Amino acid sequence: MAQHSYSGIKAFETCARKYHDTKVVKLYPREETEATLYGTNLHEQAELFIKDGRPLDDAYKFMQPVMDMLAEMPGRKFPELEMAVTEALVPCGFKDPDYWCRGIADLVVVDDDNFTARVFDYKTGNNKYPDTDQLMLMSLMIFKHFPHVRRITGGLLFVLKNTVSKYKIDRSQEHDLWWRWRERVAKLDAAHHHDRWPEKSSGLCRKYCEVTACHHNGRRS
Repeated sequence: MAQHSYSGIKAFETCARKYHDTKVVKLYPREETEATLYGTNLHEQAELFIKDGRPLDDAYKFMQPVMDMLAEMPGRKFPELEMAVTEALVPCGFKDPDYWCRGIADLVVVDDDNFTARVFDYKTGNNKYPDTDQLMLMSLMIFKHFPHVRRITGGLLFVLKNTVSKYKIDRSQEHDLWWRWRERVAKLDAAHHHDRWPEKSSGLCRKYCEVTACHHNGRRS
C-alpha cells in the first residue's frame, strides 16, 4: 500500500518526473538551503514559545504579536501535531506501518467547550499564491483524531509578509473532501502502477529544480 502526505501529492501534481527522480528513486538527495534552514528555525522558535513559553530569539522577535495572539486563544494547544490515518480513515500513530496518509500541523488549538478547533501553518515564503489545501488535509485528520470537533477555522500565517490566508471547514463537508483527496491520491497510485512519470514545465524549472537531467532545467548538466 502506498503511503501519502500533502507535500508528496503536491510535488507529484507539480511535476511527476521531479517527484519520481527525487522521492521514488532518489537520484537527487534533498539539500538544505539558507531558506529551508531559516524556515526550520522559525518553526522551532514558534513551537517552543507555545509549548514551553520560551522567549523568541532576537532574530524572531518580529513574530511576537502573532505568537502572543496564538498563545492567548482559548483551548488546548498542540504545536507540531503529528497525525495519521489508515486507508479506512481510522486514526493511527504517525509512524504506524499501516498509515495511509499523514501530516504535521504547525499548531492546532482545540476548544473542547465549543466543539471547535483552529489550525495554523507558518509560511516564510511569498503570499502571492496561497494554497490552503494543506490545511484541508490537516482539518480532515483533526476531525478523525478529535471526533467531538464540529468546525475548524485557521489559516496560513505568512509571518514575513504579516498576512493571513483564512480557512474554515465544517464537519458536514468531511465526506466530500475525503473523496477529493482520494481522487488526487489515485492519480499518484496510477503513476506508480504504470511507471509513468511525465515531466511538466513551469516557471520553477530553470532556476529551482534539482533534476538537472531534464531538458526543461536551466542548469542541465
